[in-house]
Amino acid sequence: MIALPETSPLLEHLFRHQAGRMVARLTRLLGPAHIGLAEETVQEAMVRALQTWPYEGVPENPAGWLFRVAHNIAIDAVRRDQTFGAKTGLLVAALTQSAVARSNDPDVEEQLRDEELRMMFMCCHPELPREASVALGLKTISGFSVREIARAFLADEAAIAQRIVRAKRQIRDRRLTLDMPEGSELRQRLDVVLDVLYFMFNEGYAAHEGEALIRQDLCLEALRLGRLIACSSVATPRAHALVALMALQAARLPARIDAMGDLVLLDDQDRSRWDDRLIAMGFHHFDRSIGGEEVSEYHVQAAIAATHARGHDPQSVDWPLILQLYDQLLSLTASPIVALNRAVAVARVHGPAAALAATSALERDRALRHYHLFLAVRGHLLLELGRPSEAASCFAAALDCACSEPERRFLRRKLDACVTSA
Repeated sequence: MIALPETSPLLEHLFRHQAGRMVARLTRLLGPAHIGLAEETVQEAMVRALQTWPYEGVPENPAGWLFRVAHNIAIDAVRRDQTFGAKTGLLVAALTQSAVARSNDPDVEEQLRDEELRMMFMCCHPELPREASVALGLKTISGFSVREIARAFLADEAAIAQRIVRAKRQIRDRRLTLDMPEGSELRQRLDVVLDVLYFMFNEGYAAHEGEALIRQDLCLEALRLGRLIACSSVATPRAHALVALMALQAARLPARIDAMGDLVLLDDQDRSRWDDRLIAMGFHHFDRSIGGEEVSEYHVQAAIAATHARGHDPQSVDWPLILQLYDQLLSLTASPIVALNRAVAVARVHGPAAALAATSALERDRALRHYHLFLAVRGHLLLELGRPSEAASCFAAALDCACSEPERRFLRRKLDACVTSA
């Protein structure tokens, strides 16, 4: 045993990276109808670790310990549950054999990857509502709590819990399986899976609320799952494009906050802190994404991220190209967020007055009226145009919106700058 004074961070890390794999393995053994039991079993294993590791020390192979304990808890649950009937003996035997499998065995590792992939696709079955698929995927595959999912969706916890309960009931009642889809169904379900990963990454890259601006574990977990798909037989150019986007964006994470945890804008970031390994990974998958005729939103976003990554400093970034790419992205998706990001590019190419005019057209969008970044962009442009009192109103309104604490501190500094400039 390895004695550690604090085990909670380790357990949280393990839960993020191992919970989905354990739930996937137990769901395969117990059957998709018992996905709830698989989740409860893994959670109970985590509770036992939290109760014993602080006193007995952390095992040399923490993930292997959790794997075995979860299987043993599942065995006890199957023996107690009379609904398994004649299958009880077979299930106990399968669970027992799986519990002793070596986690570092290459064959076992390959099986776990396959099971995790199948679990992702089952959670995103077309018979499940897309919102339910996203919530169920975040919970079962990536270990999100209901509270975290609700915060990410800016939704009520009870509503999210109900979505997940209904999704599990539909899996049971409709007898959905872990079988991989084929043909057009594979493409349809893959698109939902990629949406789940994109959503997860974005929540990690810029948390909606809380003390931290970024949650690196979520970004890297989304990237890991994306690579799992991109390196599988079901990979498509769109999957490679998403992995490229996530890798290139994740490369900036070390430079996005300073030592105090405060937000650092892109132009002010120390680019020597960008992760060269992730940038190389991003360009590798971007090259693989352009092998087909499809051009998706992920392709264009990855191209924008790649253009930033090619710039050695803020002055060498090709902003006219970025503006063209945002025009292309806007033609693919009429998103007000994309239009807002395009306005930032307009400012770099045509100046703040043109960009302010572009944002004025977005004021009618109800979703943006209470979005802190929309108000912050407007405030920044007004300040550049020498209109500090109007800029101050925008920053003050942004402070009334939901955002993370680092963003809130940034907005206060901008508000103070308005007062100084007035």
